[in-house]
Amino acid sequence: MKPDTSDRAVVLFAHGSRDPLWHKPMEAVAAHMAATEPGLSVRCAYLELSQPDLATACLELVEARTTCIVVVPMFLGVGRHAREDLPLLVEQLRAQHPQVAFELKPAVGEDARLVQLLARIAAE
Repeated sequence: MKPDTSDRAVVLFAHGSRDPLWHKPMEAVAAHMAATEPGLSVRCAYLELSQPDLATACLELVEARTTCIVVVPMFLGVGRHAREDLPLLVEQLRAQHPQVAFELKPAVGEDARLVQLLARIAAE
């Protein structure tokens, strides 16, 4: 039996782009998660050039009485945005919404499973 996810949400966080086609992979991940994890709220949020930003996406979840928000950086590389900007944004959210637990995951590019999958795809 899967744990109850009704009070937990995931925010997929990416850089953003003015090009609407750039968003399609992020939206596909969110749609897949929503389909395979019933009851889990999933949102996409962006650092810049796209909407919603992280604060807006999280405010929507807070207003829905979410008690735990997990932020997943959808970055292959860990540059300044993932290393410096995002932790500051999450700290601001913690200060603004002390009733909510915010968890910041490592960037997806640091996950060995993703590295292995990308290597397999590239080798085909």
